Amino acid sequence: MLTEHITLLRAAFRRVRARHPFAIEAAVILPDHLHAIWTLPDGDADFATRWRPIESDFSHGLPRDERISASRAAKGERGILSRHAFAKGKCTGRANQDSLPVLPLGEMQH
Repeated sequence: MLTEHITLLRAAFRRVRARHPFAIEAAVILPDHLHAIWTLPDGDADFATRWRPIESDFSHGLPRDERISASRAAKGERGILSRHAFAKGKCTGRANQDSLPVLPLGEMQH
């Protein structure tokens, strides 16, 4: 779904980055999920203030034709993105950016 609606996803990222700045150091967008490395401004570790509106903007722009479990319906959620999105680790400073791995696509497995 993400790759089918990549324009919508990019627009959601742009809107949120305009309100709550962050740098996208690396991103991999797969059909059903994404991985990203962000650098937040110094002194700001509020990942959720950025991720929630990205998810919301993206979700609200999609047609309402996906399957929704009873659990999600009861909570007013849609069945689009994982409830378990979270930030792993913390990147600070240029040193971490310089240490991002370069992975040849032919050698990657997910």
